[in-house]
Amino acid sequence: MNSFQETIAQKYEFLEVLERWLIGKGLSEQMAQFSKISISIGVMLIVALIAGYLTRKILVGSIVKVSQKTKSNWDDMLIERKVFHKLSHLVPAIIVYSTIGVVLYDYSPRLTEIFQAATNIYMIAISIWTINAFLNAVHDIYQTLPISQNRPIKGYLQVIKILIFFLAVIVVIAIIIGKNPMSLLVGLGASAAVLMLVFKDTILGLVASVQLSANNMVKPGDWIEMPSRNADGTVLEITLNTVKVQNWDRTISTIPTYAMVSESFHNWKGMEESDGRRIKRSVFIDKKSVSFCSDEMLERFRKIHILKEYIDEKTAEIKQYNEERGIDSSIPVNGRRLTNIGVFRKYMELYLKNNPKINQEATCMVRQLQPTERGIPMEIYCFSNEKTWVLYEGVQADIFDHVFAIVPEFGLKLFQNPSGDDFRALTQG
Repeated sequence: MNSFQETIAQKYEFLEVLERWLIGKGLSEQMAQFSKISISIGVMLIVALIAGYLTRKILVGSIVKVSQKTKSNWDDMLIERKVFHKLSHLVPAIIVYSTIGVVLYDYSPRLTEIFQAATNIYMIAISIWTINAFLNAVHDIYQTLPISQNRPIKGYLQVIKILIFFLAVIVVIAIIIGKNPMSLLVGLGASAAVLMLVFKDTILGLVASVQLSANNMVKPGDWIEMPSRNADGTVLEITLNTVKVQNWDRTISTIPTYAMVSESFHNWKGMEESDGRRIKRSVFIDKKSVSFCSDEMLERFRKIHILKEYIDEKTAEIKQYNEERGIDSSIPVNGRRLTNIGVFRKYMELYLKNNPKINQEATCMVRQLQPTERGIPMEIYCFSNEKTWVLYEGVQADIFDHVFAIVPEFGLKLFQNPSGDDFRALTQG
């Protein structure tokens, strides 16, 4: 007999006294043994329940009161996740496990093993439940740190949960079949290929999560655009297997985490963190409306406040250039002359320079692009101080409202494809 069995035998002596007392009261030996076991089990369960209740009421209650008085918030999050409440459920299980061998010592060794195995499984389940709550609390605490905005850890915590759950399942199976857990783990090595196939998405998601976090590619709150997945909106959550994106139409797109690494996507975080949001749009000038500026046109342009200085400087420069070279200015093709499209381009540059909603520290220009069958593209390239979508669109619309209205003042026409009204007017003419 080993020391453990000797300890149980010593504790069991008082139950033998109870059994002899019941026999002395006139009960049969079989009935006395059944009564002894029933009373013992009842007392064991009552003690276990009382111990669990006192643990939750006194110990856990004291921890809750202390946490409410502290200034730190990490203990409040442990309480909110009920980590200590869940842990207290181990107390009754420990009492049952430590006393069931005494209660059923000489009745049924097999039944004792079953009860102890069931209690072990229960304690494993409570431990997993508690660890899960603790890891959730760790995530909540981490979310309060500034670094959490750039380095989400939810994927890593999910990996830990999976590993712990996997090990717990191995231990439970070992308990049920009466084997050493290590022998089961060694046997699983031969099934590694099957496990990799089953957990393929999880493994890919883990690798992708590490890459996304290490390279700071995306984080919750970022605006991303992924046309291949029909996603265009704000990242809500990054988990081990999925990235949730709330699109601008309020729908939710779920993207596999590994797709964020294997496929391309746009992250607008750089724009949101920069000094402005780019405006890049063109209008098409009808080629037939382009001409040299006449004296009457130049006089009219001088009346435009922001153009007056430019017109004076430019006409003086051109006049001096032509006179120095003895150029006959009576023929427009000779020498240098201002054009209406050139003056318009300069006007738009000055207009943007004087617009308080345009970032003057960033690139700002008006340029001509390669002429096409639709006319001459005049592109406005600048950066708005407003980055919020609605305000940005308002700034952009104001600029081009002005462009559309001001173009005729320079003797220019915007190109657009002819409509039915245009054909009707030609026919009637």
